[in-house]
Amino acid sequence: MAQSEADELLNLGLEHYKQSQFRAALRYWQQALTLYREIGDSLEDRLAARQGEGNTLNHLGKAYHCLSEYQKVIDSHQQSLRIAQEISDRVIEGDALIGLGKAYDSLGDYQKAIDSHQQSLRIAQEIGDSLGDSLASRIMAGNALNGLGKAYYCLDEYQKAIDYHQQSLEIFQEISDSLGDSFDSRQGKSDALNNLGNTYQSLGNYAKAIECHQQSLAIRRAIGDRLAVGISLNNLGNVYYSQKDYHKAIEYYQQSLGIAREIGDRSGEGCYLGNLGSAYKFLGDYHKAIDYHQQSLRIKQEIEINDRRGEGISLHNLGSAYFSLGDYSRAIDYQQQSLAIAREIGDRLGEWLSLNDLGKVFLKTNQLVDAEEKLRAALEICETLRSSLVNSDHQVSLFETHKTTYRLLQQVLVVQENYEIALEIAEQGRTRIFAELLRERSSKPDEVMEIANQGSAATSKRAVQIAQEQNATIVEYSIVEDDIYCWVISPTGNITFRRANLTPLQAQNKTLTDLDDIILKARVSIGVDERDKNGKKIQCESNEIIDAYGRYPLLQLLYQILISPIADLLPPDPHTPLIIIPNYGLFLVPFSALQDAKNRYFIEHHTLLTAPSIEILELTHQRQQSLSRVNQSALVVGEPTIDAQFTQPPYNLKPIPAAKEAAEAIATLLQTQAITGEMATKARILNQMKTASLIHISAHGLLEDFHESGIPGTIILAPDNTDNGALNAAEILSLTLNAEFVVLSACSTGKGEITGDGIIGLSRCFILAGVPSLIVSLWDMGAYSAKRVMIEFYQNLAQGDDKATALRQAILKAKEYFSCPADWAAFTLIGETAPLSLGTPIPEPRRRTMVFPSESTPQEIRDAFFNLLETSNLFSKHLPSLEQLIAQSTDTPQDIAQRIEQWCESRPTIQANMANKLSQMGAGGTDSQPDADIAAEFNQRLEKNRIRLGSPPASSMNQTEK
Repeated sequence: MAQSEADELLNLGLEHYKQSQFRAALRYWQQALTLYREIGDSLEDRLAARQGEGNTLNHLGKAYHCLSEYQKVIDSHQQSLRIAQEISDRVIEGDALIGLGKAYDSLGDYQKAIDSHQQSLRIAQEIGDSLGDSLASRIMAGNALNGLGKAYYCLDEYQKAIDYHQQSLEIFQEISDSLGDSFDSRQGKSDALNNLGNTYQSLGNYAKAIECHQQSLAIRRAIGDRLAVGISLNNLGNVYYSQKDYHKAIEYYQQSLGIAREIGDRSGEGCYLGNLGSAYKFLGDYHKAIDYHQQSLRIKQEIEINDRRGEGISLHNLGSAYFSLGDYSRAIDYQQQSLAIAREIGDRLGEWLSLNDLGKVFLKTNQLVDAEEKLRAALEICETLRSSLVNSDHQVSLFETHKTTYRLLQQVLVVQENYEIALEIAEQGRTRIFAELLRERSSKPDEVMEIANQGSAATSKRAVQIAQEQNATIVEYSIVEDDIYCWVISPTGNITFRRANLTPLQAQNKTLTDLDDIILKARVSIGVDERDKNGKKIQCESNEIIDAYGRYPLLQLLYQILISPIADLLPPDPHTPLIIIPNYGLFLVPFSALQDAKNRYFIEHHTLLTAPSIEILELTHQRQQSLSRVNQSALVVGEPTIDAQFTQPPYNLKPIPAAKEAAEAIATLLQTQAITGEMATKARILNQMKTASLIHISAHGLLEDFHESGIPGTIILAPDNTDNGALNAAEILSLTLNAEFVVLSACSTGKGEITGDGIIGLSRCFILAGVPSLIVSLWDMGAYSAKRVMIEFYQNLAQGDDKATALRQAILKAKEYFSCPADWAAFTLIGETAPLSLGTPIPEPRRRTMVFPSESTPQEIRDAFFNLLETSNLFSKHLPSLEQLIAQSTDTPQDIAQRIEQWCESRPTIQANMANKLSQMGAGGTDSQPDADIAAEFNQRLEKNRIRLGSPPASSMNQTEK
């Protein structure tokens, strides 16, 4: 009777626990515990009662954990552990160890947590070995792996954390697949997803983090786990906080705080208060931030056994808030307290945060020696954390998270006028993982390791050596908090430091934070289609587009910022190579098209190429020297058939006009056969890439990461029976190529995720696969202009030009024919510029008249016409004749398009530029407005541009007025 009553109380407690009613659960379990302890009628009854007692103590421990009463957690699980060992109940013993591990984790004693979870995992494996994979042993193993992952996450060993959480997730998924969803399996799955989300956030992989947290939240809501729902909401807030969306973060934190207070979750309440404080700090409400942080700190100090890690975080946050208020003495005091706790509990990430912020305070107060000391200590932690990660993409993400330390240390060194040492730190901050992976894949690792062993301390000497060997000038940019640093290394060995000219920004009431938007708008001003973070098309103001004199205001603004301060240091001879090493958003700057005050383009005076870093420049040079040149075959791919998946939304890809013709022309020049259409399958192209010495691909490029490899970038090849033809960047990375040179003449093959060392994506993967030199496109340049540039480029190579010179001459030639920079400035050379042997001289190709693509819609023709009108100076000689295009109110869209086409036919240069612009347009739209409205809108826009370019108002504009 007592046994069944105790069992019923135990189950009642479980029901309340699942609903996050922890105090009620405690009452039922305490009553059950009393009854179990009173049972003793027989040996068999007593054994069952002892099992019930052990189980109940474990459940009590879980409830006390949810209430942050950690000493009671430990007492309960230790009592359960003794009972389990006494009666040899391995399941209860394993569960007790998991509970102890979680308690130690919450208290910051991560080694004890790991020991407990490892013991539990061994027990689960032993149960499975002796009894088969029982449900209890599998759940225990999944929970133990989750606990290990969380402990290693807190120790900043992110690779181990990911491995353990993924193993746990697989176990719980297998349980659900084979036995159906239970509360335990769903809870375990949600915990694994939650912990994976936290780890991905720490690595800076925010999209993956949000995906994991949303999946976890959905499960937790479905099972009614209120405590866990609050945690998931908080963690989603953390991701949005990391993305600087503070208002959205606050929404999630407030929801979490409400739940924590409803269910009496004191630990969660302290955490969520602190997070609200951090969000309000970044919104500039420092007093509210301090109030929240002080509430958070009090709770963490009041919890039965102090939450040392949480206390350290609160102290750090208070220091950060006081720094923002300008109270530097308090900021230092709180950060030093936080640092002491982080070191005491082995919290390396917390130690980095405190050291980084102490360096920031000391820099602000001009205590430069102390600032340098703290920031160098923080960098040592960054290197230690990075080296513990196996996955290179996780290493890149971690480097991006820690980039502020590299920037702060550069600032400290520049203030001290230690410019060359600052250059070394700038190089070190350019994601060293890229260089290390390149070393690993080198065919001469000894030579490459000699470079590696020199370390960043030899950066300036190596830069001078490269400049001298290649007779090149190197310009390295580094973006710091509110400045852009420039180092110019000349062939004579001089290293000169300059700052970018931010005065033009300040004159427009803008700051460095606006630079990325300016870069994108500069690209839009020359006709490139760019979207904001919400997918909305970016538009330029009327004063930001080309004027009647051929001046591009934003290209000139970027020239003033980036080039003017160093113009006197650049080589006067236009044939001397100029190697530009950008940083972050500067990788998207079309340097070739930047304009000086006299409307002259940068490419007119300099032979340009780019590199991710000085270190990579040297390593690609080593690769160039080590290549085998036995096989001189060329692989040319053009206009592969597009799988139906990519012709539908959201991709809407369509055949690139003239791409097949261009590929065949280039193949003829290279004395090979182009692979086009349905023959250009991924399997075939991958196979031929392995042996080709030159690879030229003209196809669509996307930024998607279809294989979820962490590396964005995909080339769309032809499908076959096995796949859709999407060649992912990660697949390229897995290759070992012997190609000396690659050309990616596709849509935006030069774009990807922007990081410190450059763009992660296709270009990076080809270099890592062994290619020392490649040309990529920063946007879709149009098939006709791309063909002209490439044919000219290969002809120049055949005449003995090096790659940079050949590309410059080809661009200048195309510029004579195509007025708009969007039609010639997209191609950029990355890496080595050494000449390329192409065998016999290449014949001059037959020129063809460029006509409008037959599939162009009326809307596309109008869009291309206005794009060209607003981004080039082609129309300055034809302004009077533009009146011929004025639409009548009765005109259809087809009439307007036909009139534009006929008008262009008598003007071959404009016709060619229009044909090329139409080849860039992508998926075309269809007209949905009434014909009269389309005609009126066309006339208004036409007249606006005519007046902008200096023409008097048209006399017949009233024809379409209503």
